[in-house]
Amino acid sequence: MLFITKFTSLALLAISLFAIPGLSAAPQKSVIVSYPDDTPNDVVQQAMDAIKKAGGTITHEYNLIKGFAAKAPAQVLVTVQAWGNDYHAVIEEDQVVNANN
Repeated sequence: MLFITKFTSLALLAISLFAIPGLSAAPQKSVIVSYPDDTPNDVVQQAMDAIKKAGGTITHEYNLIKGFAAKAPAQVLVTVQAWGNDYHAVIEEDQVVNANN
């Protein structure tokens, strides 16, 4: 009887965690975010920080261009792009590109 009670309690706890809004992960997109060469580093860092805060991850920081690759929720990408009044962020889906003859 004690086993059934513990099992039922754990099952209810697990179900309730999925029912709480915000605890389930939002779908993430793999993207490359790039900026003009004259963009200050703190602008790029602000974008990376916003992505991390929203639950995304920075998968690569580029050295040859001002930018980075990330997996992030779509909503934070909209926010990052909207910040680009002075330094416009180009956000494109990270995908495989093939060169055919």
